[in-house]
Amino acid sequence: MDVPFALEQIAGWQRASLKLPDWASHDGLIFPPQVPMEQCSSQFTAQYKARLAQRLLAEEAVDDDSPASLVDLTGGFGVDFSYMSRVFNRAIYVEQQSILCDIARHNFPILGLDHAEVINDDSTAVLDTLGRVSMIFLDPARRDDHGSRTYAIADCMPDVLTLKDMLLAKAPTVMVKLSPMLDWHKTVADFAGAVHEVHIVSTGNECKELLLVLGRGRYASPLVVCANDEQVLSYKAGDNSDNHTTISDSALAARNTCNTKDSLSEESANDFDSSHWKYLYEPNASIMKAGCFDVLEQRFAVHHISPNSHLFVAAEPIADFPGRSFAIESIATMNKKELKQLLAGLTHANIAVRNFPLTVAQLRKKLKLKDGGNTYLFATTDAQGRHLVLRTKKRKNGSL
Repeated sequence: MDVPFALEQIAGWQRASLKLPDWASHDGLIFPPQVPMEQCSSQFTAQYKARLAQRLLAEEAVDDDSPASLVDLTGGFGVDFSYMSRVFNRAIYVEQQSILCDIARHNFPILGLDHAEVINDDSTAVLDTLGRVSMIFLDPARRDDHGSRTYAIADCMPDVLTLKDMLLAKAPTVMVKLSPMLDWHKTVADFAGAVHEVHIVSTGNECKELLLVLGRGRYASPLVVCANDEQVLSYKAGDNSDNHTTISDSALAARNTCNTKDSLSEESANDFDSSHWKYLYEPNASIMKAGCFDVLEQRFAVHHISPNSHLFVAAEPIADFPGRSFAIESIATMNKKELKQLLAGLTHANIAVRNFPLTVAQLRKKLKLKDGGNTYLFATTDAQGRHLVLRTKKRKNGSL
């Protein structure tokens, strides 16, 4: 028995059982070394790309005489390819590492991908000889020669910015998977009008991928799609203005505003009318990444507590808000008397801070609360500079 290989397969299957349950259910699959396994997409994000590819393909209205074809120039472990390729009549997997190609040749038939072609070669070399295809997919390697992570597009291999024109000459649609660490506004600008759609994909409220769809046109305002599990919000980038609608002065007028941002405000919170603002909303990770907070205000009956808080309040419950929702029980400033009333009966609480001078650990120590329980405290700063703490209960499916 090859013990190192056996241990590698056990570890790979254990990761796959969490990350790729469909794959883990197939007997006989071979799993790669640790790094490709860590870098590969999850089942959710791979399925998302497959649905996206299907829609894009339908929009291209490919003739029956031209079978739909996909080329994945950065195959890796083949997870994205395995889901996306099912949408196409012909699919080509390209990978420079021979060991991954051997694994792909073994795994694809087990997964039912009999139409898949595996090419062991450099992506740019294959691109030079490639004929016309329906779609090209790339997931540029985000590690340098020393194994360190890289994020800038130019530092990844292959350099999609350099290859952009050649890619679009070969395919009318190019899908690129990039690091969620990138600033998507700058990234779109770097592609100089070639970005048709931007997809910010999250699962479990953790941002996983930034997907760009490149096209042959010139796109001044790409479609932006924020997807977090089943929550999806889309808008045209040009519609996302910088005019934030914060809670109005009439609704949240402070009698005395803070003189310094570094000190904790102790004014009364009575002007933050908790009898009116009964619900608190926290956008999901994809929307936080997109920064489309004004779109939320335009589409839902919510109002910013302040432009930098990224927390919203509403007078009525909102069933389809793309994020977490909470029922507001009470609101206080950092005034000792108000805090004492707010914390009455509490020994445990889940604490979050947004645009607040204390960290979670510092605030927890100050409030003398243990972690956990059913109460959620949000500490933030309102539009008038007052530091507030909101005591809430989490809502599920429109109810507590």
